[in-house]
Amino acid sequence: MAGRLIYLIGPSGSGKDSLLDAAREPLADQGCRIVRRVITRSAEAVGESAQAVSVEQFVAMQAEGAFALSWQANGLHYGIPAQIDEWLEAGLDVLVNGSRGHLAQARQRYPDLLALLLTVDQEILRQRLQARGRESLPEIEARLARNADFAATLMASENTALWLLDNSGPIEQTLARLLQLIGKDAACV
Repeated sequence: MAGRLIYLIGPSGSGKDSLLDAAREPLADQGCRIVRRVITRSAEAVGESAQAVSVEQFVAMQAEGAFALSWQANGLHYGIPAQIDEWLEAGLDVLVNGSRGHLAQARQRYPDLLALLLTVDQEILRQRLQARGRESLPEIEARLARNADFAATLMASENTALWLLDNSGPIEQTLARLLQLIGKDAACV
């Protein structure tokens, strides 16, 4: 039996990296792999534990078929290593930090994927983005507006099956809900 792709999405600052870090051990105990993305961001950049590469390296890797999924967002290139296909074929479930804008393409390739949308209260998200210090206040406000538009569009769509995960509270609470949702949908068990 093939494994299941679990596709975690959410706005920047929603806490995806914190949730992935917290979930790593309990999911590994259940035989679920959490994938490390490849990103064209410097290795010194604060954020997720990703493999940092140059744009040139990324393009070469992409041409060699190194990615199962890849996209561009916010001036960066993102890739999910092709190794996930081997894991899925071997019956392992795989959790990836995906892209909201790439969800439709991911569903085309993996029709049975379990999509999880990490949400957070707008004011908490604003505070997290400001504390991160990567963007100016106008950039943060533009990001928050795009997030609100995306959420409204997504919720209005009748063809979008996804589970909502609220990360406005303690990470332990969000992790418990993640494990519950994954277990409910027969992934990673």
